[in-house]
Amino acid sequence: MLTQNHAVTAHEFLEASDREFAAGDHLQASEKLWGAATHAVMAVAQQRGWPHRSHRSLKNAVGRLTAETGDDGIAGGFAAAEKFHKNIEPDEMEDFEIEHDRPQVHRFVARILTLLNN
Repeated sequence: MLTQNHAVTAHEFLEASDREFAAGDHLQASEKLWGAATHAVMAVAQQRGWPHRSHRSLKNAVGRLTAETGDDGIAGGFAAAEKFHKNIEPDEMEDFEIEHDRPQVHRFVARILTLLNN
């Protein structure tokens, strides 16, 4: 997948997750929110020639981006996204966690995508 395709997919997944949350389907919404975060990281990692095909390589890319920018919000945003990844099967996140972490993942995706071409 091309870098730009990953960025477009990240936006599409964010929109889809919002629709799924509105419909009450937390499992599908969580999966799409996690997908949005991973595709955003994949876009930047791919553009920079970094590994990006595993969870570990995505975490490492996030670590590099956090160090590079000095923005600890990047690591925090990815951690919030990982909660939704873990929520895909058991659907154990409480409503207050979803309300707190969803906007954080949205901000994370937006922030990561600003790093394209930088």
